[in-house]
Amino acid sequence: MTRSLSELEQHRENLVGRIAHLGDLRPGTVSSTSGRCGKANCHCHQPGGPPHGPNFRLTFKRRGKTISQSLPTPAAIAKAEREVTEFRKFQELSQEFVTTNAEICRLRPLSEDASTPQEKKRQKRSDKRSRARSINS
Repeated sequence: MTRSLSELEQHRENLVGRIAHLGDLRPGTVSSTSGRCGKANCHCHQPGGPPHGPNFRLTFKRRGKTISQSLPTPAAIAKAEREVTEFRKFQELSQEFVTTNAEICRLRPLSEDASTPQEKKRQKRSDKRSRARSINS
């Protein structure tokens, strides 16, 4: 379905409003780990003994480095999951915003005088001859 320019502009405004109403957000992934520790006498090394865990962590990238934060309580886990979910919504809305803007740019007609003041300056040519030419002539 092809939408008109005014429909696309309205949709863009709607997206801006939805982005503005997002809650706290942050990138990352919440995951759990279980495993055995390095202590030979620990219960996790006994035959049939349960491993340690699950231990929940929030993992994300910052300046190209992977950072992992411990989530020690169920409240911390729930908070991180809400924030990551909001970030995913932000990513989807942002992509839709960019796509909508690209369509608006494609449909928007050129104005009669589309040149900027800088372009107008570049188009003017001087009627004066350079001094070097007039002196040498």
